[in-house]
Amino acid sequence: MAFGREETIPLVEDEFRLIRDLIKGEIGLFFDDGSRFLLERRLSRRLKLHHINDFRDYYRFLLYDRKRDEEMTALVDLLTVNETFFFREQRQLKAFSEEILPEIRETNRERKRLRVWSAGCSTGEEPYTVAMLVLEYGLSGWDVDILGSDINQRVLTAARQGLYRKNSFRVTEKHYMDKYFKEDEGTFLISEDVKRLVSFSHLNLLDPFKVRFVGKMDVIFCRNVLIYFDQTARKKVVDNFYDSLVDGGYLLLGHAESLINISTSFALKHLKNDMVYQKPTSQKVAANAR
Repeated sequence: MAFGREETIPLVEDEFRLIRDLIKGEIGLFFDDGSRFLLERRLSRRLKLHHINDFRDYYRFLLYDRKRDEEMTALVDLLTVNETFFFREQRQLKAFSEEILPEIRETNRERKRLRVWSAGCSTGEEPYTVAMLVLEYGLSGWDVDILGSDINQRVLTAARQGLYRKNSFRVTEKHYMDKYFKEDEGTFLISEDVKRLVSFSHLNLLDPFKVRFVGKMDVIFCRNVLIYFDQTARKKVVDNFYDSLVDGGYLLLGHAESLINISTSFALKHLKNDMVYQKPTSQKVAANAR
C-alpha cells in the first residue's frame, strides 16, 4: 500500500477503543471518544514506519511483537506534551520558598534532611527551579535530594544534560540567569551547584511498586500531569502520592487542578501566597477519626 506524505490510515471505532484501552492500561494515558482523529493522525506515522497496513494489525503489534516495549516508549514521546519553563506558577513557588521551606527547616531541624519530588518533570525546568530556590533559601549542611521523574525517556535525557534555550526562561529573573547558568551561543547550561541536588528517574506514576522505591518525600510537585489520566487513574496516582509523603508533607498541583472528586485524604491549606494540599499528621488523622 502506498501512502501520501499527509495521508492518514483510517482508525475505525472498534480499533480506536482497543488501542486507546491498551495505551491506558500500559502507560496510563487516557484519550476520550473525541480523541479518535488525533490518535489516527499521530499513530499513522508509526504504522508507516513499521510498514503496517491497518490499525488492527498495529494493535496486534503492540500486544505481541518483540519490539512492543520500544514502541510503547515511542508512543509516550508522540502522545504527551512537554511544554514547561523555569519558575512556572510563581505564586506557588513563593509559597514553597517563603512558607513551606521554613516549616520544613523547623520540622526537620534535627535530621537536616529535605526530599522533594517533581513528578512529570519533563525536560527538567521544574526540579532545577526547586533546586535554585533551595540554594537561595540556604540549608547549609543539609542532605537535600530533589527527584525529577517522567515516563518519557527523551525528555529525561534532555533534563540530565541541563542545556536550555531562551524559551525556557520566559519569566526567569536576571539574578538566576547570572548566578546559575552559563551562556554559550544562545544556549544556557545549568550550574553544577544546581545539578548536584537533582537526580532523574524513568517512572510510571501508576506503578505502585516503583513509586514505593521513591521513598518518603517532604514535598511533591505534580503540576499539569493529572490531566492526562482518567478519574480512576487520577485516584491511583494521588493515593500513591499520599503514601509517598511524610506526615505533614505537601502536594502541589497545577493551578487548574484540584483533588475534588479524587481524594479526601488531603487537607486544603490556605497559605499566604497560595493554596496547597497537605497530608495530615498522624495526630490529626486520629483526632478526625474520633
